[in-house]
Amino acid sequence: MLAAIAAPPAIAATDTLSEIVVTGQRREQPALAYPGNIERLAGELVDGVRHQHIHQLMTRVAGVWISRGSGQEHLTAIRSPVLTGAGSCGGFLFLENGIPIRPAGFCNVNQLFEIDTEQAQSIEVIRGPGNALYGSNALHGIVNVLMPGADNRGPAHGVVEVGANRFLRLQAELPADPQSPHFAGFTFSDDGGFRDDSGYRQFKLHVNTTNDFLGGQLTSAFTATDLDQETAGFIVGEDAYKDPAVNRSNPNPEAFRDASSQRLYGIWTREASQHTTDVRPFLRRSDMEFLQHFLPGQPLEENSHVSAGVMTAVTKATDRHTSVAGLDLEWSDVALRETQVGPAEGSDFLVETRPEGKHYDFNVGSISIAPYLQSDIELGELLTLGLGLRAEYTRYDYDNRMLDGNTRDDGTPCGFGGCLYTRPADRSDDFFNLAPKASLNYRLAPSTSVYFVAARGFRAPQMTELYRLQSGQQVADLDSERIDSAELGLRHDVESLSIDVAAFAMRKRNSVFRDAQGFNVSGARTRHDGVEAAVDWQFATAWTLSVNATYARHRYDFDTVAARGESFVAGRDVDTAPRWMGSAEVGFDAGGPLRAALQWVSMGRYFIDAENRFDYPGHDLLNLRAVFEATSRLAIAARLNNLADADIADRADFAFGNYRYFPGRGRELFVEFRYRM
Repeated sequence: MLAAIAAPPAIAATDTLSEIVVTGQRREQPALAYPGNIERLAGELVDGVRHQHIHQLMTRVAGVWISRGSGQEHLTAIRSPVLTGAGSCGGFLFLENGIPIRPAGFCNVNQLFEIDTEQAQSIEVIRGPGNALYGSNALHGIVNVLMPGADNRGPAHGVVEVGANRFLRLQAELPADPQSPHFAGFTFSDDGGFRDDSGYRQFKLHVNTTNDFLGGQLTSAFTATDLDQETAGFIVGEDAYKDPAVNRSNPNPEAFRDASSQRLYGIWTREASQHTTDVRPFLRRSDMEFLQHFLPGQPLEENSHVSAGVMTAVTKATDRHTSVAGLDLEWSDVALRETQVGPAEGSDFLVETRPEGKHYDFNVGSISIAPYLQSDIELGELLTLGLGLRAEYTRYDYDNRMLDGNTRDDGTPCGFGGCLYTRPADRSDDFFNLAPKASLNYRLAPSTSVYFVAARGFRAPQMTELYRLQSGQQVADLDSERIDSAELGLRHDVESLSIDVAAFAMRKRNSVFRDAQGFNVSGARTRHDGVEAAVDWQFATAWTLSVNATYARHRYDFDTVAARGESFVAGRDVDTAPRWMGSAEVGFDAGGPLRAALQWVSMGRYFIDAENRFDYPGHDLLNLRAVFEATSRLAIAARLNNLADADIADRADFAFGNYRYFPGRGRELFVEFRYRM
């Protein structure tokens, strides 16, 4: 559904619908020729929605749910349930300008807040496994945030936005000279929070410059983010999100999250007569502290990493054949420590097995080496065959800086069969994965194509899965997670109408789940089948309609009874996996000073436990936004979220014997003043 995303209703949309940018093969490529699904959120849409949280923007992509947590926290679902636990974030690959923002083995479930999505030039989403150009973590999907540069930025401007719950946002993009090779932009947000003690302050900066270098063009870029957040925990009790005396409370006023990240990278490209060279060196760093308020005992986690690497690609094109070959290299140094200040509360079992003191303290050094080849061969004027293969080797060198074993930090044992926390001895682990992909793309007509894709995705175990173990776990139990996917799609794109439909079937194995008692369950298998559809229709001169919808089943494909938790039975729905999701947006733009859009967002019922005994009924939301061009330089925008003031839960689950909810925000108004230089 490239068209529906690239040309959103109501907020300035005249973007061409036939091009995608770099996610597919790190180069521009006509949408109808691309063998697979890819959706593009154009910069005009990003500017129009002006999301305070990435969830608000991604409701416009079929098959995607970025569930909103407290403040800037989130969990991700792309052709998947909402995944939780140590390795959940490893199911998705997040990129900035085609470069992963974190090491392959050290993801962060909230890592989208480390990207300056508010100032993105566009955002591309691939659902399902990526192609040979992208390796570990490109399992369920890829999100690539493309930042403005010398050749695609908008006019320089400054923004002041105010709104409900003492919200303030300041933003600026420079320089004013459109011929300048430089770009600088920052966003500062201060939110008082709609729940008690739940405010945050966030700063994001992105700068880049483009110059001629060694016969090619070099873009040098730097991104920095900083988040200071007071975190609100779950409210507890069946339907607690509907209770006005509870849904604005915060049972965990002591919880917090402090996180910062920095990335420095270059993109050097040089074009010759028949080939193009692309080299992307990068240096990354992150640092985070947060109180795990969602666990008994509320341990404090401190983690950090420094990493570096380079991505290379050489593209050779002839009249009927295009090949991309390259080698990606990555090194990282990771540190993690977890400490519980006081005793856990609850049953004698919880108090005894989750002791106060230090639980983990380790360092991991890693390297990754990945050669790949992707080829597209025209078998005729209408049919294109795609073949790709990626080989990836990953090595971890783990250094435990505490006592080995299943004990307290002073070496004394825990009762009830041992402490929850197990620390393996120093060790090294190696993983080797092959990811093949084959595709066919057939042009039915100049404006219509169909495609079929068979692909395998993988991810090596995350470091936290391997070395932050629970009682009874063994490192040898874990292997690389793999997913096999088949997809059939149709894409139609003409001036006033675009249609994008895809059906998929995926089988995943070697997964790690967290059950309702907080215990890890390894060796899991799941199946994922569904249909996604998106339509963008300009049905009158000033009116447009965009619709995206998903119906999917995400089911367990194994039977087991966790050692101290719940049962997993093949055929049951994976928890937090709605079968139905969708949104529709009607927009008005008559070419005058006023533009407006009304969005409906629908979330279907889903189970909140693995045994499918408890559920969340789903919800519907209405959001309204409008822009008035007061002068040639000044625009005033208003956004009214949750127009009907519906009581909803942004996320629901069932754990430790309780219904738990992150309540959704009520009706909120935000007003923005934008001055173009």
